[in-house]
Amino acid sequence: MALTRDQIAMRVAKEFKDGDYVNLGIGIPTLAANFVPEDISVMLQSENGLLGMGRYPYEDEIDADMINAGKETVTAITGASIFNSADSFAMIRGGHVDFTVLGAFEVDVEGNIASWMIPGKLIKGMGGAMDLVAGAKNIIVTMTHADKHGNSKLLQKCTLPLTGVNCITRIITDLAVMEVKDGAFYLTEHAPGVSIEEIKEKTAGKLIVPDNVTEMVL
Repeated sequence: MALTRDQIAMRVAKEFKDGDYVNLGIGIPTLAANFVPEDISVMLQSENGLLGMGRYPYEDEIDADMINAGKETVTAITGASIFNSADSFAMIRGGHVDFTVLGAFEVDVEGNIASWMIPGKLIKGMGGAMDLVAGAKNIIVTMTHADKHGNSKLLQKCTLPLTGVNCITRIITDLAVMEVKDGAFYLTEHAPGVSIEEIKEKTAGKLIVPDNVTEMVL
């Protein structure tokens, strides 16, 4: 059975390491802030000017002025810092973010990502994604494996306008965890109750299935 958005975010949070500086993109990535393991210290960075972003607030904690880049209300952890977006982007462009987690419309076997525009749709622009894919040391994409029509988002070649080229190293979907290398998707984990055959059927790009694929632990 495919993972829920929260379950995908739980798996994303397992990628965090003690001392990491991490940027979370809009959508599923932002949910990972709710699942940071209690035994590690992670500094979550938001490009609108917050370092030390915390989980989503409970109703009695909501502060309309404390928001993330997606304009959602968030909390700040002890020791957080608030500054202008120019300083925030200097942090990103200077390579001071250990890794970033982004959503995407498409990813292909070369590690290219399309995450900002669908032709014919009204958009406001690319936002900070272009800076993030260029400045982060490690980039993970998290998304549903297929769109609402059942079409694979993991392609041999992206069809939508690109956000970044040869930059994606790992993908976490509602069905699987995959590494991107050597012109292929390498399956490393499958979601509980999801078969290898279903993953094959919903992956349009070249897929390598090693012998040691494990079940995802949430």
